[in-house]
Amino acid sequence: MRTDPIERLLRALYSAALYVLVPITVYHLIWRGFRQPAYFQRWNERYAVYHDPPHASTVWIHAVSVGEVNAAVPLVQALRRGRPDLRLLVTTITPTGSERVRALWDGDVEHVYLPYDLPGAVARFLAHYRPHAALIMETELWPNLLFGCRKAGVPAFILNARLSERSLRGYRVLAPLVGRALRTVKTVGAQSLADGVRFVRLGARPEQVVETGNLKFDVTVPDSLDAFAAECRSHGGDRPVWIAASTHADEEAAVIAIHRRLRERWPDLLLLWAPRHPERFRIVADHVRAADLPVSTRSRARWPRPGDAVFVIDTLGELLPFYACADVAFVGGSLQPIGGHNLLEPAAAGTPMVTGPHLHNFAEIARRLDEANALRIAPDADAVRDAIASLLADADARAGMSQAGHRLVEAGRGALGQTLALVQSALPPPWPADQERRGHAPPATQVRRDGTAG
Repeated sequence: MRTDPIERLLRALYSAALYVLVPITVYHLIWRGFRQPAYFQRWNERYAVYHDPPHASTVWIHAVSVGEVNAAVPLVQALRRGRPDLRLLVTTITPTGSERVRALWDGDVEHVYLPYDLPGAVARFLAHYRPHAALIMETELWPNLLFGCRKAGVPAFILNARLSERSLRGYRVLAPLVGRALRTVKTVGAQSLADGVRFVRLGARPEQVVETGNLKFDVTVPDSLDAFAAECRSHGGDRPVWIAASTHADEEAAVIAIHRRLRERWPDLLLLWAPRHPERFRIVADHVRAADLPVSTRSRARWPRPGDAVFVIDTLGELLPFYACADVAFVGGSLQPIGGHNLLEPAAAGTPMVTGPHLHNFAEIARRLDEANALRIAPDADAVRDAIASLLADADARAGMSQAGHRLVEAGRGALGQTLALVQSALPPPWPADQERRGHAPPATQVRRDGTAG
């Protein structure tokens, strides 16, 4: 496909800047590695240098980190059930995302890190994994990646797509290039009408954008949820419990201060604490000890002990069941201008929620939960404390919020079916099971060395 001169110029400038910054990527990996040693590993994948033979054709799902992986779970599970003949590749950028993929599917899907957005690395990645389709979750708009998919003949979809006003402003400098890259995408499946409008403002054509709803509404609540919560209570004792979930470093002092004040009124109050990033697990436990509060951790004690004031959830993939163990949930990333985190998991678990004011990444969901009286939004840490105290003291209010959250989640389901319908035409035809039983492999799409299909 011929490209216009402006696109070629913009791509050349963008790619030249990225190549100049390659040493910075190495520094970034080293710097992150001192905080999270997994960043020292698998550097070859970051630059798309592979030592194994090219893979058979895949359907590729990209999810940046834990939040996007969790959003992709209903889609991946549906593809595994409906199309067991497909080879699924899930890419992430962070080690925590990688750990979540491995914990969920334990080798049943392939996983590598997505390479940096360098033209050569993108071409090597596409040539190696030969995707039939690129299913990109939420807001991953890497220009060379999208242009590379176009060149290789790989239909790309932005699924569960969200774009806040803040993110839209952040793309302002690169908007001429990102807009052109967006127009190479087959479909943008937007979480909401407002998200869709913002994608059009960024450069997508209106006919490319459809509103599919949010896949996070299709969260699967495990049948064992009540039993999990009962066991947690049996170990920790029959006492009030709140959970601080997905907190960031700048929120940790506030969480400890809130808990200390709340324990003045409820001396046996237990805090379940799940920091957002694994590198904060040990640090949070140390902060709690420094505050002279008894603490244990999921990795060592497994369950809270009767004498614990704080129980640190230092494992991945267990947040939803621990929400069910709490009377009230505080969802972090909201006291600082981070934008908030998934509010639908506590709603699905039936746990009333309190957040800070910074919810721009989940503005539509927060609005709907607030209007349904399933969420209380507080302007600062002191107001968060007061809202938690109010709910701990009012069982009827908690029950009403719990029911409202459940109803909202159930009413919001359906994005999965619409998303599957969007991507269906891009999937390869089913490979007959009897052919696989005879030892034949599904035919692979050939990709040339330059990344183009052939």
